[in-house]
Amino acid sequence: MTTRNIYAERLDAVRARLDAWEVAGVLISSPANRRWLSGFSGSAGQLLITPAKALLATDFRYYTQATQEAPTFELFKHQRRREDTVALFTAAGASRIGLESSHLPLKQAAQFAAAAPDVAWIPLDETLEPLRAVKSAAERAQIAAAAAITDQAMAQVNDLARPGMSERALAWELEKRLREAGAHSLAFPVIVASGPNSALPHHRPSERLLQAGDAIIVDMGATLNGYHSDLTRTFYLGSEPDGRFWEIYNLVSQAHAAPLAQMRPGMSAQAADALARDLINAAGHAEQFGHGLGHGVGLEVHEAPPLSQREESARVALTAGMVITVEPGIYIPGWGGVRIEDLIYLTESGPALLSLCPQTPLIPL
Repeated sequence: MTTRNIYAERLDAVRARLDAWEVAGVLISSPANRRWLSGFSGSAGQLLITPAKALLATDFRYYTQATQEAPTFELFKHQRRREDTVALFTAAGASRIGLESSHLPLKQAAQFAAAAPDVAWIPLDETLEPLRAVKSAAERAQIAAAAAITDQAMAQVNDLARPGMSERALAWELEKRLREAGAHSLAFPVIVASGPNSALPHHRPSERLLQAGDAIIVDMGATLNGYHSDLTRTFYLGSEPDGRFWEIYNLVSQAHAAPLAQMRPGMSAQAADALARDLINAAGHAEQFGHGLGHGVGLEVHEAPPLSQREESARVALTAGMVITVEPGIYIPGWGGVRIEDLIYLTESGPALLSLCPQTPLIPL
């Protein structure tokens, strides 16, 4: 399928949902949704879709880029003036337009209402997110390529990490290696959390110096052509960990392996989360696993579906074609933590790994 046909097919899928949303048009303002639907990668712009029109409204900085990246859409030149907004909604000819309530600022929504008082504005909790959750073969290839870059950088931690090196210095070395391996950007700032800091799931690298006997969590991802990867490994700085490290590490490893063996299409995202959570809870660490088992990855590093114990995950059925993380963890204040994360692609018969970096926790000194 050609690139133009891919975006035309996606546009047809959105138009097919207008009746279910009870609108005559929809305004797409989320950057990820905008890129998925049109191909436009600029940082400013909105899509307005009706049964008859597909408009990409953006300003002077992006006119040429928009026509090159989004030929399926008609360019609407919008210099962020009130008269441009009036003209945009007049051109659409729709009296009932859906808005992405999770992405559009209240101030901008008020400006739209003032500019087009005859339009009924309908808040939509989600628009393209369910469509984006199932990845095409081309999308999976981009994510797999980003994952391979991250695998390559993570495999160097065992050679890079040494006592006396700061968390921040190690994070910088890994960022350089991600970029040298071909990453267009980082999926998120590299996390390096050592010793007691590893009990903080999203610790920001500090000037703390790595010490023999530290548990070290490294979490990072690459971005390639807009698509992300996400990978976590836990290391031990030394060749002879104590029993507690192995107790926690092996438990997390078991909780990581269970979903990889048992997750299937049709299972709820909450049930998938329970495959790991039940093991951790039974071992007495329920309070130390406070985040979800995983999340979707694509044009955003955190996107649908969420795998967690929350009610929203009970309403989500896993579908073949989803790309999601599996990342159980245990975090003990004052001691440290362990997290193991891989990217998987869900096939009809179960998960297929996209992350191929080996788990080599020991860093002998």
